[in-house]
Amino acid sequence: MKKFIRDFIDGCLVPAVVVLVLLMSADAVAQSDRLLDAIEQVESGGRTNVVGDNGKAIGPFQIHEVYWIDAIKHDPSIGGSYSDCKDPTYARRIVRAYMDRYAPKGASDEVLARIHNGGPKGHRKDATVKYWVKVRRRL
Repeated sequence: MKKFIRDFIDGCLVPAVVVLVLLMSADAVAQSDRLLDAIEQVESGGRTNVVGDNGKAIGPFQIHEVYWIDAIKHDPSIGGSYSDCKDPTYARRIVRAYMDRYAPKGASDEVLARIHNGGPKGHRKDATVKYWVKVRRRL
């Protein structure tokens, strides 16, 4: 009987856990996509060929070159050049790499948005609170 129970648990529980983990991962990606959509709207209104911050930031996420360098150092597999940050898909990869490098594990949307706006310690800066309010309105 014990073997039957063990086999039953192995046969049902393990696949159920795998499905649960996959669903949680998909939910995290969807949440991440919603946040990136909101950040993109705040930064550029979804426009791609945007230059801001007196010429220091480009693309739909208004990425500065130093931000791009940090992201590429963290994940060299991204490759490309700074000017590629004008491409929305490429820019999202850069933002994700930057967040992976600097955001604490399990960081909230607020922390992530404020890091995007204020740098590695942006979530601790009072100056990024207003930015977060703008992003939150678009979530």
